[in-house]
Amino acid sequence: MIKTQSPLLARANRIRSLGIFGILFAFVVICASLALTTPRFLTVPNLTIILTQVSINALLAFGVTFVIITGGIDLSLGSMVAVTGVAAALFAHPDTYPLVVPLLVALAAGLAMGGFNGLVITKSKVPPFIVTLGTMTIGRGLALILSKGRPVSNLSDGFNFIGGGQVFGIPFPIIILVVVFGLCSLLLKKTIWGRYMYAVGGNEQAARASGISVAKIKMLVYTLCGALAALAGIVLTSRITTGQPNAGQGFELDAIAAAIIGGTSTSGGSGTMTGTLIGALLIGVISNGLDLLNVTSYYQEVVMGVIIIGAVVLDGLNRKR
Repeated sequence: MIKTQSPLLARANRIRSLGIFGILFAFVVICASLALTTPRFLTVPNLTIILTQVSINALLAFGVTFVIITGGIDLSLGSMVAVTGVAAALFAHPDTYPLVVPLLVALAAGLAMGGFNGLVITKSKVPPFIVTLGTMTIGRGLALILSKGRPVSNLSDGFNFIGGGQVFGIPFPIIILVVVFGLCSLLLKKTIWGRYMYAVGGNEQAARASGISVAKIKMLVYTLCGALAALAGIVLTSRITTGQPNAGQGFELDAIAAAIIGGTSTSGGSGTMTGTLIGALLIGVISNGLDLLNVTSYYQEVVMGVIIIGAVVLDGLNRKR
């Protein structure tokens, strides 16, 4: 017997598809408008700059997409970028440790912070907003303690290659972005863990009643989010060639914005990595375009705020449908 989708599920899938196509259409329209407005926009060097700059926000956005799909939120992303970046820099001086050491130290720090978020949220039942707000402050303090309030410089060439090197003319951060996007998409769309994430975000009580370990899924998504924040911290530290304790301020807002603009529902249970990538690219393109048009950063923040509000309003309309 051939199984068919229920009319309700088919309608929901159509709405999600239309949402992604709508975001993609808006992205194409904005790119076309900028190409007509400023000739420098569609040049290869400028597009390379956009993708390289977007890579860090996209890595964070992929992680927070997992979290938001399960109905959570993570405000500690920027602090995790700072902590992991400083931790990596402390072990990345020339002629001290092999390159793998600072990478593993940073990833361990990200996994620990993400796991801590998940543990407190699942055990204490405190809302994720409050927990991650607290760890945001803790993380920023830890970054200052580890660095003693000063930038950690004098990093090895091998470490600096991660954020500043090229492979066959392609900046290495772009390669990292593509690989991580593929892995996150596979995890979300092709594994049982991805289906469990949607189930928990869609109806936590029903997921628990069907035998899904909600606590384990939440631990998984927050730990994954921490690991991707650590990767973003490594790339950022390598790009600027110093471990900055004040790095990553406001990054969590850009990452959450990319996920929401990309169609991830703030109420959980819906979202795709493709949509999040388009959302991150949209933010990067708008920021780059406004820079090319010599628009001050003050107006850029206003524009981004309007876009975020618009995305949330559309999300609310889709939920009503």
